[in-house]
Amino acid sequence: MKIVKNIEIKGKHSRPILTDLFYKENGTPKEVIIFCHGYKGYKDWGAWNLIAEKFAGENFFFLKMNFSHNGGTKEQPIDFPDLEAFGQNNFLIELDDLDSILTWIQAQNGYQNEMDTSKITVIGHSRGGGIVVLKAATDRRISKVITWAAVSDFASRFPKGETLELWRKSGVAYITNARTNQQMPHYFQFYTSFKENEVALTINKALKELQIPFLIIHGSSDETVPLTEAEDLHAWYPESQLKIIEGANHTFGSSQPWLTSELPAHLSKVCDYSMEFLRN
Repeated sequence: MKIVKNIEIKGKHSRPILTDLFYKENGTPKEVIIFCHGYKGYKDWGAWNLIAEKFAGENFFFLKMNFSHNGGTKEQPIDFPDLEAFGQNNFLIELDDLDSILTWIQAQNGYQNEMDTSKITVIGHSRGGGIVVLKAATDRRISKVITWAAVSDFASRFPKGETLELWRKSGVAYITNARTNQQMPHYFQFYTSFKENEVALTINKALKELQIPFLIIHGSSDETVPLTEAEDLHAWYPESQLKIIEGANHTFGSSQPWLTSELPAHLSKVCDYSMEFLRN
Protein backbone atom coordinates (compact mmCIF):
# COMPACT_ATOMS: atom_id res chain seq x y z
CA MET A 1 0.00 0.00 0.00
CA LYS A 2 1.23 3.46 -0.90
CA ILE A 3 0.83 6.18 1.75
CA VAL A 4 1.74 9.80 1.00
CA LYS A 5 1.42 12.15 3.98
CA ASN A 6 1.09 15.91 4.31
CA ILE A 7 0.99 16.99 0.67
CA GLU A 8 0.45 20.76 0.62
CA ILE A 9 -2.32 21.55 -1.86
CA LYS A 10 -2.75 25.22 -2.66
CA GLY A 11 -6.12 26.62 -1.68
CA LYS A 12 -7.83 29.97 -2.11
CA HIS A 13 -7.19 31.35 1.38
CA SER A 14 -3.43 31.77 1.94
CA ARG A 15 -2.94 28.57 3.94
CA PRO A 16 -2.25 25.16 2.32
CA ILE A 17 -4.64 22.23 2.55
CA LEU A 18 -2.66 19.37 4.12
CA THR A 19 -3.64 16.13 2.43
CA ASP A 20 -2.88 12.40 2.83
CA LEU A 21 -3.25 9.74 0.13
CA PHE A 22 -3.74 6.01 0.73
CA TYR A 23 -3.97 3.62 -2.23
CA LYS A 24 -2.71 0.44 -3.84
CA GLU A 25 -0.10 1.45 -6.39
CA ASN A 26 -1.20 -0.84 -9.21
CA GLY A 27 -1.81 1.50 -12.14
CA THR A 28 -5.54 0.77 -12.06
CA PRO A 29 -7.89 3.76 -11.75
CA LYS A 30 -9.77 3.51 -8.47
CA GLU A 31 -12.88 5.19 -7.09
CA VAL A 32 -11.82 8.27 -5.14
CA ILE A 33 -12.90 8.96 -1.56
CA ILE A 34 -12.44 12.42 -0.02
CA PHE A 35 -12.75 12.45 3.78
CA CYS A 36 -13.53 15.70 5.61
CA HIS A 37 -13.11 16.03 9.38
CA GLY A 38 -15.41 17.90 11.73
CA TYR A 39 -15.20 20.78 14.19
CA LYS A 40 -11.96 20.79 16.20
CA GLY A 41 -10.96 17.83 14.02
CA TYR A 42 -8.05 16.95 11.81
CA LYS A 43 -7.10 14.23 9.36
CA ASP A 44 -4.83 12.35 11.80
CA TRP A 45 -7.32 12.26 14.67
CA GLY A 46 -8.06 8.96 16.41
CA ALA A 47 -8.51 6.04 14.05
CA TRP A 48 -8.82 8.01 10.80
CA ASN A 49 -5.51 6.58 9.51
CA LEU A 50 -6.78 3.04 10.12
CA ILE A 51 -9.93 3.88 8.19
CA ALA A 52 -7.85 5.19 5.29
CA GLU A 53 -5.85 1.95 5.26
CA LYS A 54 -9.04 -0.12 5.34
CA PHE A 55 -10.54 1.66 2.33
CA ALA A 56 -7.26 1.56 0.41
CA GLY A 57 -6.99 -2.15 1.13
CA GLU A 58 -10.35 -2.58 -0.59
CA ASN A 59 -8.98 -0.81 -3.67
CA PHE A 60 -10.34 2.67 -3.12
CA PHE A 61 -8.16 5.76 -3.55
CA PHE A 62 -8.60 7.39 -0.14
CA LEU A 63 -7.76 11.05 0.37
CA LYS A 64 -8.14 12.76 3.73
CA MET A 65 -7.60 16.45 4.22
CA ASN A 66 -7.17 19.10 6.86
CA PHE A 67 -9.27 22.15 6.18
CA SER A 68 -6.78 24.98 5.64
CA HIS A 69 -7.93 26.91 8.71
CA ASN A 70 -8.44 23.99 11.10
CA GLY A 71 -5.53 25.21 13.24
CA GLY A 72 -2.94 22.60 12.28
CA THR A 73 0.35 23.09 10.44
CA LYS A 74 2.60 20.83 8.35
CA GLU A 75 5.09 20.74 11.22
CA GLN A 76 2.35 19.96 13.73
CA PRO A 77 -0.74 18.62 11.92
CA ILE A 78 -2.09 17.13 15.16
CA ASP A 79 -3.65 19.57 17.64
CA PHE A 80 -3.84 23.31 17.08
CA PRO A 81 -0.62 25.36 16.99
CA ASP A 82 -2.21 27.98 14.68
CA LEU A 83 -5.10 29.32 16.73
CA GLU A 84 -5.27 32.48 14.63
CA ALA A 85 -6.17 30.37 11.59
CA PHE A 86 -8.73 28.45 13.66
CA GLY A 87 -10.36 31.72 14.70
CA GLN A 88 -10.55 32.95 11.10
CA ASN A 89 -12.16 29.76 9.78
CA ASN A 90 -15.71 29.70 8.44
CA PHE A 91 -18.00 27.52 6.36
CA LEU A 92 -17.20 29.33 3.10
CA ILE A 93 -13.48 28.65 3.54
CA GLU A 94 -14.18 24.95 4.13
CA LEU A 95 -16.34 24.75 1.01
CA ASP A 96 -13.59 26.47 -0.98
CA ASP A 97 -11.01 24.02 0.41
CA LEU A 98 -13.11 21.07 -0.72
CA ASP A 99 -13.48 22.71 -4.12
CA SER A 100 -9.68 23.07 -4.37
CA ILE A 101 -9.24 19.38 -3.56
CA LEU A 102 -11.74 18.40 -6.26
CA THR A 103 -9.88 20.57 -8.77
CA TRP A 104 -6.53 19.05 -7.76
CA ILE A 105 -7.92 15.52 -8.18
CA GLN A 106 -8.96 16.27 -11.74
CA ALA A 107 -5.69 18.02 -12.64
CA GLN A 108 -2.46 16.45 -13.86
CA ASN A 109 -1.28 15.79 -10.31
CA GLY A 110 0.92 12.72 -10.83
CA TYR A 111 -1.69 10.27 -9.53
CA GLN A 112 -4.10 10.25 -12.47
CA ASN A 113 -3.26 6.64 -13.36
CA GLU A 114 -4.47 5.56 -9.91
CA MET A 115 -7.69 7.61 -9.75
CA ASP A 116 -11.01 7.21 -11.51
CA THR A 117 -12.04 10.84 -11.46
CA SER A 118 -15.50 9.99 -12.80
CA LYS A 119 -16.26 8.33 -9.46
CA ILE A 120 -15.69 10.69 -6.54
CA THR A 121 -17.39 10.20 -3.18
CA VAL A 122 -17.22 12.73 -0.36
CA ILE A 123 -17.44 11.55 3.25
CA GLY A 124 -17.85 14.00 6.11
CA HIS A 125 -17.84 13.47 9.87
CA SER A 126 -19.89 15.74 12.14
CA ARG A 127 -19.64 19.35 10.90
CA GLY A 128 -17.72 18.00 7.90
CA GLY A 129 -20.87 16.07 7.06
CA GLY A 130 -22.76 19.32 6.64
CA ILE A 131 -20.00 20.67 4.42
CA VAL A 132 -19.96 17.66 2.08
CA VAL A 133 -23.75 17.75 1.69
CA LEU A 134 -23.66 21.44 0.73
CA LYS A 135 -20.88 20.79 -1.78
CA ALA A 136 -22.45 17.64 -3.24
CA ALA A 137 -25.68 19.50 -3.90
CA THR A 138 -23.96 21.99 -6.19
CA ASP A 139 -20.90 20.24 -7.65
CA ARG A 140 -21.46 17.71 -10.42
CA ARG A 141 -17.94 16.31 -10.03
CA ILE A 142 -19.21 14.44 -6.94
CA SER A 143 -21.00 11.17 -7.64
CA LYS A 144 -21.95 10.00 -4.11
CA VAL A 145 -22.06 11.48 -0.61
CA ILE A 146 -21.80 9.80 2.82
CA THR A 147 -22.18 11.40 6.23
CA TRP A 148 -20.98 10.01 9.55
CA ALA A 149 -22.66 11.54 12.63
CA ALA A 150 -23.42 14.67 10.60
CA VAL A 151 -25.10 17.88 11.65
CA SER A 152 -28.27 18.82 9.80
CA ASP A 153 -28.24 22.55 10.49
CA PHE A 154 -25.64 25.24 11.13
CA ALA A 155 -27.85 28.17 12.18
CA SER A 156 -29.09 26.56 15.39
CA ARG A 157 -25.54 26.17 16.66
CA PHE A 158 -24.87 29.89 16.95
CA PRO A 159 -25.52 31.65 20.26
CA LYS A 160 -28.51 33.95 20.67
CA GLY A 161 -29.52 36.90 22.78
CA GLU A 162 -27.07 38.28 25.32
CA THR A 163 -24.36 35.75 24.46
CA LEU A 164 -24.50 36.77 20.79
CA GLU A 165 -24.33 40.46 21.73
CA LEU A 166 -21.29 39.89 23.93
CA TRP A 167 -19.61 38.11 21.03
CA ARG A 168 -20.51 40.97 18.69
CA LYS A 169 -19.10 43.60 21.05
CA SER A 170 -15.87 41.80 21.91
CA GLY A 171 -15.25 40.50 18.40
CA VAL A 172 -14.09 37.12 19.68
CA ALA A 173 -15.40 34.27 21.79
CA TYR A 174 -13.37 31.40 23.22
CA ILE A 175 -14.13 27.74 23.69
CA THR A 176 -12.00 25.48 25.84
CA ASN A 177 -10.55 22.40 24.20
CA ALA A 178 -10.98 19.85 26.97
CA ARG A 179 -8.23 17.59 25.65
CA THR A 180 -5.51 20.18 24.99
CA ASN A 181 -6.69 22.86 27.47
CA GLN A 182 -6.33 25.50 24.78
CA GLN A 183 -8.61 28.52 24.61
CA MET A 184 -9.75 28.33 21.00
CA PRO A 185 -10.94 31.61 19.44
CA HIS A 186 -13.92 32.24 17.21
CA TYR A 187 -13.83 35.69 15.65
CA PHE A 188 -17.19 37.29 14.98
CA GLN A 189 -16.62 36.97 11.22
CA PHE A 190 -17.66 33.33 11.63
CA TYR A 191 -21.19 34.51 12.44
CA THR A 192 -21.37 37.37 9.92
CA SER A 193 -20.08 35.23 7.04
CA PHE A 194 -22.78 32.68 7.86
CA LYS A 195 -25.59 35.26 8.04
CA GLU A 196 -24.50 36.88 4.76
CA ASN A 197 -24.62 33.49 3.03
CA GLU A 198 -27.30 31.73 5.06
CA VAL A 199 -29.42 30.56 2.13
CA ALA A 200 -26.43 28.85 0.48
CA LEU A 201 -25.36 27.38 3.83
CA THR A 202 -28.72 25.88 4.81
CA ILE A 203 -28.48 22.10 4.54
CA ASN A 204 -32.24 21.59 4.27
CA LYS A 205 -32.34 23.83 1.17
CA ALA A 206 -29.27 22.16 -0.32
CA LEU A 207 -30.89 18.74 -0.10
CA LYS A 208 -33.64 19.96 -2.44
CA GLU A 209 -30.92 20.26 -5.10
CA LEU A 210 -29.13 16.97 -4.41
CA GLN A 211 -29.37 14.45 -7.24
CA ILE A 212 -26.92 11.70 -6.25
CA PRO A 213 -26.95 8.69 -3.88
CA PHE A 214 -26.68 9.69 -0.21
CA LEU A 215 -25.88 7.45 2.77
CA ILE A 216 -26.43 8.71 6.33
CA ILE A 217 -24.76 6.84 9.21
CA HIS A 218 -25.38 7.81 12.83
CA GLY A 219 -24.99 6.32 16.28
CA SER A 220 -28.05 5.89 18.48
CA SER A 221 -26.06 7.13 21.48
CA ASP A 222 -24.41 10.15 19.85
CA GLU A 223 -23.79 12.57 22.70
CA THR A 224 -22.77 15.50 20.45
CA VAL A 225 -25.12 15.45 17.46
CA PRO A 226 -28.52 13.92 18.27
CA LEU A 227 -29.86 11.06 16.16
CA THR A 228 -32.80 13.32 15.27
CA GLU A 229 -30.44 15.27 12.98
CA ALA A 230 -29.79 12.13 10.92
CA GLU A 231 -33.52 11.52 10.80
CA ASP A 232 -34.01 15.10 9.56
CA LEU A 233 -31.48 14.60 6.77
CA HIS A 234 -33.24 11.40 5.74
CA ALA A 235 -36.66 13.09 5.81
CA TRP A 236 -35.41 15.99 3.70
CA TYR A 237 -33.93 13.61 1.12
CA PRO A 238 -36.14 10.50 1.21
CA GLU A 239 -34.09 8.79 -1.51
CA SER A 240 -31.21 8.58 0.99
CA GLN A 241 -30.28 5.51 3.00
CA LEU A 242 -30.18 5.81 6.80
CA LYS A 243 -28.09 3.38 8.85
CA ILE A 244 -28.34 3.64 12.64
CA ILE A 245 -25.64 1.93 14.69
CA GLU A 246 -27.09 0.92 18.03
CA GLY A 247 -25.10 2.14 21.02
CA ALA A 248 -22.56 4.08 18.95
CA ASN A 249 -21.35 7.47 20.16
CA HIS A 250 -20.33 10.52 18.12
CA THR A 251 -16.93 9.10 17.14
CA PHE A 252 -18.15 5.50 16.82
CA GLY A 253 -15.89 4.30 19.62
CA SER A 254 -12.70 6.02 18.49
CA SER A 255 -10.74 8.54 20.57
CA GLN A 256 -7.53 10.57 20.40
CA PRO A 257 -4.98 9.15 20.64
CA TRP A 258 -5.98 5.76 19.23
CA LEU A 259 -3.18 3.41 20.21
CA THR A 260 -4.23 0.03 18.83
CA SER A 261 -4.07 -1.29 15.27
CA GLU A 262 -7.71 -2.43 15.34
CA LEU A 263 -10.71 -0.30 14.53
CA PRO A 264 -13.36 -0.03 17.25
CA ALA A 265 -16.34 -2.26 16.47
CA HIS A 266 -18.75 0.57 15.73
CA LEU A 267 -16.32 2.36 13.43
CA SER A 268 -15.61 -0.90 11.61
CA LYS A 269 -19.36 -1.19 11.01
CA VAL A 270 -19.37 2.38 9.66
CA CYS A 271 -16.73 1.33 7.11
CA ASP A 272 -18.66 -1.81 6.18
CA TYR A 273 -21.90 0.12 5.60
CA SER A 274 -20.02 2.75 3.58
CA MET A 275 -18.27 0.23 1.32
CA GLU A 276 -21.49 -1.70 0.75
CA PHE A 277 -23.13 1.56 -0.35
CA LEU A 278 -20.20 2.43 -2.64
CA ARG A 279 -20.30 -0.93 -4.38
CA ASN A 280 -24.01 -0.83 -5.15
